[in-house]
Amino acid sequence: MLGALFCTSRYMGAAPEGWPVVADDYSSEVAVESMAKTLDQFALADQVGFDWVSVAEHHFAPFSLNPNPMVMAGALTQVVKNAKIALLGPDIPILNPLRVAEEFAMLDTMTNGRVVAGLMRGTPNEYMTYNINPAESRGRFMEALELIRMAWTETQPFGWQGRYYEYRSVCIWPRPVQDPHPPIYVSASSPESGDFAAKNKLGIGFAFTTLPRAVKAADYWREKSRTQGWDPDPEHVIYRIGVHVAKTDAQAGEDLAAGMRQRRTGVSMANAAVESAVDAAGYYGRDHDEQRGRLLSRGKLEERIEAGQILVGSPATVIKQIERVKKELNAGVLDLTLAAQLGDKTLKCIELLGTQVLPRMHEM
Repeated sequence: MLGALFCTSRYMGAAPEGWPVVADDYSSEVAVESMAKTLDQFALADQVGFDWVSVAEHHFAPFSLNPNPMVMAGALTQVVKNAKIALLGPDIPILNPLRVAEEFAMLDTMTNGRVVAGLMRGTPNEYMTYNINPAESRGRFMEALELIRMAWTETQPFGWQGRYYEYRSVCIWPRPVQDPHPPIYVSASSPESGDFAAKNKLGIGFAFTTLPRAVKAADYWREKSRTQGWDPDPEHVIYRIGVHVAKTDAQAGEDLAAGMRQRRTGVSMANAAVESAVDAAGYYGRDHDEQRGRLLSRGKLEERIEAGQILVGSPATVIKQIERVKKELNAGVLDLTLAAQLGDKTLKCIELLGTQVLPRMHEM
């Protein structure tokens, strides 16, 4: 099993809840410090042996100061020299897909083939960012992904006239280093997404969910993949989960409690963003219910550990928790997101993960 470190580039000062978040008390100094600490955390992860580092796209909230993961990935090419850089992802239905294809190819060239492409639909609030109708999200996503793959692989100029996108002539430079293109992962939380991933032989990822939900969805995708003539490997599955590791179980629990007293966790902030956005948009139906169903529990820590939403404890305890995830989901990549920002304790958490947890993960 491979280990990835996911950092949201969280704003590390006080901020209100909701979405979009009022910026009256925004501090440029805090934001600059937050960005610098994010880069420090990624650099440390690379130094202690993480296989991947990962970033994502979010808008209008202190949960993440990263509206453009391509920019952050560009910065990471200068500080992360060994790990793969996974963009999980850009939300392609709200973006120019041809620009996304070009930027991925550029990053793949800058890293000599260390880029992973998570091409995501995003949550309903992301569609409100650029005034894209959420009801079009699946259609836009499917067409955009097809166009991106073609831009990566077709060496002759081609035209594109689809339902949502139209280009007179396309032939991108630079081109991806990886042949035929960077590995692609998509969400597979719904049967429709699982069907699409299986048909197109794509890897899948899970975030903002529970282990039982992920297991059910992954089993469905594996079954559909076999009917399409291929048998996915464990590394075709990414599972994102919160984590905090300390020397002892007691210390890890105390650290996490202290972090939650300082501010709401990133998980809860993300939940609030989605809840506020879907309500503000008045968007209901299957996708709306899917988003609500995937929101992380705000229950007790023990309940969240049992649900497979967070890993907490000493290295030995966290390894046991990871063994359960591996056994039930058979994910090949565990995308670890820091459950608390506690300065030096957070850096120590990354160090413990790299030196004491990752070696055991690599044996799973």
